[in-house]
Amino acid sequence: MHQSLRARTWNLLRNYNLHLKKRWGQNFLVSEKILQEIVDFSQLTSEDVVVEIGAGIGTLTKELLRVAKKVIAVEKDKRLVGILKDVLKDFKNVKIVQDDILKIKAIKELGVEDKNYKVVANLPFAVATRVIMGFLELENPPKLMIVMVQKEVGKRICARPPKMSKLSVFCQFHSKVNFLDSVPKRNFFPSPKVDSAILKIVPCKHTKPYFINLFSKPFYRRFSQVVKAGFSHPRKQLANNLSEAFNLPKEKAKKLIFENKISAKARAGNLTVADWIKLTKSLFLKI
Repeated sequence: MHQSLRARTWNLLRNYNLHLKKRWGQNFLVSEKILQEIVDFSQLTSEDVVVEIGAGIGTLTKELLRVAKKVIAVEKDKRLVGILKDVLKDFKNVKIVQDDILKIKAIKELGVEDKNYKVVANLPFAVATRVIMGFLELENPPKLMIVMVQKEVGKRICARPPKMSKLSVFCQFHSKVNFLDSVPKRNFFPSPKVDSAILKIVPCKHTKPYFINLFSKPFYRRFSQVVKAGFSHPRKQLANNLSEAFNLPKEKAKKLIFENKISAKARAGNLTVADWIKLTKSLFLKI
């Protein structure tokens, strides 16, 4: 009799006598439907190299390996690495890396040589935003990211004015983001306290090469300064925040905002990424 993914997961954990670590966000996907959705959204071919973060017990890894050229499965927990080596022993196109993804400074450290790699992962909630931004800020970001994150985080990343945040601005500066599907907490074992979401993230370096000057370190550093200043007091009007952060007379800050066709009463959450880019260019030309 065919066992459900939930039953297979429970049995595997029991057979290995594995006690899960809540602080590491060890909640395993037990829905065949959602699992297939993730694979389908990834649009994998036999030429694709995939990086999976938090491979866990290999549930998603197996499905990726059946399609992709190679999967680099990154897992922090050495107990789970032992399970991965066992359950994936019949696959020749897998590389298992025991490491903390946040400590890896360059994609080459994972053994990724292909410039057109993809990231597909059910990300631990505690590190999801840092992992996403870490990959987006790489000199060679993935050509596609399909990631599962906490639903509220997914909404923040994909937000539009007037609900923009620092996170949405930085993610959307680097990429085109789409909220693909909600994933209720019942689809995991053990069930987390909150629902999840599947996001599609396509870095602009692959889709808009003419933006390359915007990704230069000097410009990005200035862009970051302006965005962080704007959101320093999110409920205050933007002019007040810029005036305070850059030691500008308030009237000069207001004029700068007006010249960029932004409302004088605007708050940081009202601005698009394009607005922040224009402000950065104007501000550093006029300071």
